[in-house]
Amino acid sequence: MSSAVPRPRPGPVPTPPGGHALHIDPHRARRTTRSLPVVDETSAGGLVIDESAGMAHAAVIARRNRAGRLEWCLPKGHLEGDETPAEAAVREIAEETGIQGRVVRSLGTIDYWFTGDDRRVHKVVHHFLLAATGGTLTVEGDPDGEAEDVAWIAVVDLPDRLAYPNERRLAITACAVLSGEA
Repeated sequence: MSSAVPRPRPGPVPTPPGGHALHIDPHRARRTTRSLPVVDETSAGGLVIDESAGMAHAAVIARRNRAGRLEWCLPKGHLEGDETPAEAAVREIAEETGIQGRVVRSLGTIDYWFTGDDRRVHKVVHHFLLAATGGTLTVEGDPDGEAEDVAWIAVVDLPDRLAYPNERRLAITACAVLSGEA
């Protein structure tokens, strides 16, 4: 007695229920599929920290996401001209929060993709830890008007406040750096 599983016989593909076979021409499908151009973007930003009150606080901004919800996130923006990521981070943080800072160290890079109406975007965002050196907390200097609000948040509370998982991980890294663990 054989225990072999019966093999299907080669032949035509069975007609689906309803009796109508569907034929897809792969060459025509490729011609009608809209392919979006790919654009590479590089941004920089991060956490500017004030430790003057005995506890580390970071200036974070609130902006609207694509669905219109207000979300707390790290200040960041595109590099301009010949700026290095560190220079862009200092400028962007000052524009979006009103706080000037000096770079202490890199916190990491976030690399992701998203699709807009007319393109696919590959975005790389360099994040830095900055020490606050002056300024007043405000969104008035944001040239794009994207930042709707700004606040000092205790660094230990950032993982619960930030909207994006990658930014929460950066906040955890910043906590480790500030406590001397990293």
